[in-house]
Amino acid sequence: MTEIEQYRYRKLNLQFFAQDGPGGEKTEEPTTKKLEDARKEGQVAKSQELTTALSLMGLFLALKLFCGMVGNRFLLLFTGTYDMISTIAVEDMDQNVFGSIFSSSILQILLAALPFFAIAFGVAFVSNVMQVKWKVTGKPLMPKLSKLNPISGFKKLFSLEKVMELVKAIIKIAVIVALSYAMIKDKVENIFILYQYDNLQVPLVLVGNEVLDLGVRISAVFVVVGFADLLYQKHKFKKDMRMTKQEIKDEYKQTEGDPQIKGRIKQKMREASQRRMMQRLPEADVVITNPTHFACALKYDKEVAEAPVLVAKGADYVAAKIKEAAREHDIPIVENKPLARMLYYNVDLEEEIPQELYQMTAEVLAYVYGLKNKAG
Repeated sequence: MTEIEQYRYRKLNLQFFAQDGPGGEKTEEPTTKKLEDARKEGQVAKSQELTTALSLMGLFLALKLFCGMVGNRFLLLFTGTYDMISTIAVEDMDQNVFGSIFSSSILQILLAALPFFAIAFGVAFVSNVMQVKWKVTGKPLMPKLSKLNPISGFKKLFSLEKVMELVKAIIKIAVIVALSYAMIKDKVENIFILYQYDNLQVPLVLVGNEVLDLGVRISAVFVVVGFADLLYQKHKFKKDMRMTKQEIKDEYKQTEGDPQIKGRIKQKMREASQRRMMQRLPEADVVITNPTHFACALKYDKEVAEAPVLVAKGADYVAAKIKEAAREHDIPIVENKPLARMLYYNVDLEEEIPQELYQMTAEVLAYVYGLKNKAG
């Protein structure tokens, strides 16, 4: 094997052990956005086992409570149907008569069974809402070509999820067999004497009660298995939703924008604001300085504003540029450390000074106007 072939072989093996997703291993907790996107796609942590178990439990409990009433209704239905048939003359029997009797019987049976199916559906609905809250999405119903990929399907056959499904199926079968055996073992003597009853209704009631009791017990065990499966599904979902550091960075760029681009935009905005500020500087009446760190330029026009307006301000380098421009345009520069600091930190550009600074600013302006009058 040549050196090139050895290198390719090592590279192929490394790729085989690479983690899924860009940016390496998924060690970070999922962001709120990823969880919301997964929810929109119908990806949630829920247990179908728990929903099925609760539905079965509700169905068997409803049957146990109302079985007698429904049984009597069925007996009346069959008795009424046979009485109706016996009263019809043989020559009147035809397809329409039998069709009418049959459809009426089926309708009565469906009406009798409807409450039980409604209870099972209601329990399933409430179970799903309790697990994943209420949010309707149709995306899981959309066809996906990726689901038809035979390679992906083959991989799923040997996945941990399939192993868990197999374990749950084995537990279910074991539970059904164990509970059924325990019931038959305890009731075997009663089963053998059922044929001694003259009234068929008695053994039917006894067998029905035992079957319903068995169904409730099995459903109760399935509910426990369902809750355990729910905990597993939540753990698995949280693990599957984990993100790499690179995925978090990419998501932040998509939602908030690239930090470098945003920084450049802010820099451009600051530069444009400074250009506008320097263009308005020649209109100022006075520049108040710290004297080295801060410089604030004020303009006072009684016809435009009731108080002086801050037309420019800056610190350090910008302050030096403001003072330089003030000298070029013969704008008075007055040193007043407290006033300069308060103007810089408390007043925005193109904003009138607050009332608290009126007195200090009026003294500076009076001084400046006095200088202008002497020069004039």
